[in-house]
Amino acid sequence: MDEHSAKSLDALVEHVGRYPAAAFLFVREALSYAAEKVHGRETEAHRRLHHYLASHEMDWNDMIAQYHAGDLPEGVVQAIEAAGGCESLNRHVTGPELCWGIRDYALERWGMLAPVVLESWSIKSTMDLGRIVFGFIDFEMMQRQDDDKIEDFEDVYSFDEAFDTRFPPAPPRDDTGD
Repeated sequence: MDEHSAKSLDALVEHVGRYPAAAFLFVREALSYAAEKVHGRETEAHRRLHHYLASHEMDWNDMIAQYHAGDLPEGVVQAIEAAGGCESLNRHVTGPELCWGIRDYALERWGMLAPVVLESWSIKSTMDLGRIVFGFIDFEMMQRQDDDKIEDFEDVYSFDEAFDTRFPPAPPRDDTGD
């Protein structure tokens, strides 16, 4: 663990230096919202596995490796299987998926005032969202995949267009070729 792991939200806010604590809390909430939109509702098995990970100071990759090595208690193995197997454990969302989830969550929460609230927190672009997310990652308060990078948040959408509720924006494109 590095020096950031035990630090508080206040220390994270000070470290990033651009956004208030409320912005960080909102992005954290919106991450759950986005993950649910992309992967569906989190199951009881997922919640039990989260608890196991936290109590054993592990991450998903450690648990999956131990699962394949046969080194996990039977109850954890059963929870993994109830969650749909190792393939369904990762509820990761990409930078663009998170940006769109944040947009939808903000509109659901504040309606037409969403862009005003975000701007009051100095969030004016999707790159601001990336800075908040990578602040969490720097402080080990969120995890990242090996291919995640802050550039994933660059110009995902224009705030003016995305928050214009008269016309919903086009849905995000899947540029992965899938």
